[in-house]
Amino acid sequence: MATDRRNFRDTRAPQIRVNHRIRVPEVRVVLEDGGMLGVMSTQQALREAEERGLDLVEVNPKAAPPVCKILDFGKFKYEEKKRAREAKRKQTVVEVKELKLRPKTDDHDLDVKLRAARRFIESGNKVKFTVRFRGREIAHPQRAQMQLDWLREKADDLATVEQPPTMEARAMSLILAPRPQVLHKLAIDRAKERQAKRDRGELDTEHDEHDEPDDSELDDDDDDDDDDTEEGGDAAPA
Repeated sequence: MATDRRNFRDTRAPQIRVNHRIRVPEVRVVLEDGGMLGVMSTQQALREAEERGLDLVEVNPKAAPPVCKILDFGKFKYEEKKRAREAKRKQTVVEVKELKLRPKTDDHDLDVKLRAARRFIESGNKVKFTVRFRGREIAHPQRAQMQLDWLREKADDLATVEQPPTMEARAMSLILAPRPQVLHKLAIDRAKERQAKRDRGELDTEHDEHDEPDDSELDDDDDDDDDDTEEGGDAAPA
């Protein structure tokens, strides 16, 4: 059965026209160094490119007349791919890691949450602390406020407050985001890691994996807070 071309949409990226694929009668020509040759016939522009041992590349087809640049197309494609890869590497993917607790979470477990949050933030992620209320606990939100204020204070060297303690139905939440210097250090460390991989002849991956605690192991959403977890750290508020 023949394809109905009337309903067919070409989703491919627009192709760059080069040399004899440029079909318009005249173009505005720019040199590789930015110098202007002005408007001329496409045939004359092609001769100008050939005399320089370069290509005529259409860089702005929507202009009137279209703008073409005389340059090395192979080098142009390489530089474009290089810039795209570099931009992708510099993109910081920020996730929101949620840590759940209860108003009755004890000092030891609260300290565990803090250490987990610091690891998340040092890895470039945001952290959302959520204190869930059950039954009559919601009548006394001051305990949750004290917990969140303590967590914020203890993470102040790494994070800024994106959302202060806020009631959300039967829960109170606080969102912390990494400070700019944390993200800057993380970018430097990842660049060094990529360079070390290149020096060792290993493949340079687009996204490096980092050891982070599993969110599910840090939820404190049960009635009893009796987890046997790691010890140490600063004491939480009573």
